[in-house]
Amino acid sequence: MLPVLTVFFMLVFVLLCFLGILANGFIVLMLSREWLRRGRLLPLDMILFGLGTSRFCQQCIGLVNSLYYFLYLVEYSRGLARQLIGLHWDFLNSVTFWLSTWLSVLFCTKIANFSHPVFLWLKWRLPALVPWLLLGSVLVSFTVTLLFFWGNQAIYQEFLRRKISGNTTFKEWNRRLEIDYFMPLKLVTMSIPCSLFLVSILLLINSLRRHSHRMQNNAYSLQDPSAQAHSRALKSLISFLILYALSFVSVVIDATVIISSDNVWYWPWQIILYLCMSVHPFILITNNLRFRGTFRQLLLLARGVWVA
Repeated sequence: MLPVLTVFFMLVFVLLCFLGILANGFIVLMLSREWLRRGRLLPLDMILFGLGTSRFCQQCIGLVNSLYYFLYLVEYSRGLARQLIGLHWDFLNSVTFWLSTWLSVLFCTKIANFSHPVFLWLKWRLPALVPWLLLGSVLVSFTVTLLFFWGNQAIYQEFLRRKISGNTTFKEWNRRLEIDYFMPLKLVTMSIPCSLFLVSILLLINSLRRHSHRMQNNAYSLQDPSAQAHSRALKSLISFLILYALSFVSVVIDATVIISSDNVWYWPWQIILYLCMSVHPFILITNNLRFRGTFRQLLLLARGVWVA
């Protein structure tokens, strides 16, 4: 019989994934309807559509992977499912990080107020470059995923040779390859989008903070709608920064620390891994007038059906 805490954290994880799937699916459906109605999407909507799609697929695959790994550990370790799921996970994870970065960069160029020539040029050119940035993110992620796949094949083939000689176990060899091969590769490939994200989000937070400070010095009331909007924007950006940083650290740690399904920390760790992609869509919905209005109507409709 499963321990009570294990069942509790497993249910929390499943609930978190389902909420994230619903939120990301809602964003994708809203933007799909906008795309069909207008025949095109704005640069910001392109990024949100790609980000919502990648997170939706990532959570569906991750939910199946975590439950399958927990319930069928032996079959999972020996079968082809581990490599196939890992292949899709690495690709979607890389795409998600890149699209989150472009989202922060676009927010920075649209909202921040700087007079540097490079920033002004980027502010003017970036919207037209968004489709190419999305395509480049997919190509880079595909290349990185192939490197991870080849590394997995090398792990398995080398383990077979070592097993014949009886020098090592799969767990020892897998852990060593994770640290020597996958960890440096993930750090190199993820450091670029994470650095861009960090610079852009900090510039944007600093710009909004200075603007809010000027409004207070000009005797604006804290109840002023503009001041409240800036306050909400700062809070959402800070929460985005925290969630992004938590996601990055979790992925890096996950590359070196293998937590087995029989470990008491397995499900809490899964919750941390999927926290950003489940919580951040709700932040995007609450900060978007189109999304917020439709989402509120759906909640009222669901409440009416539930009460009835």
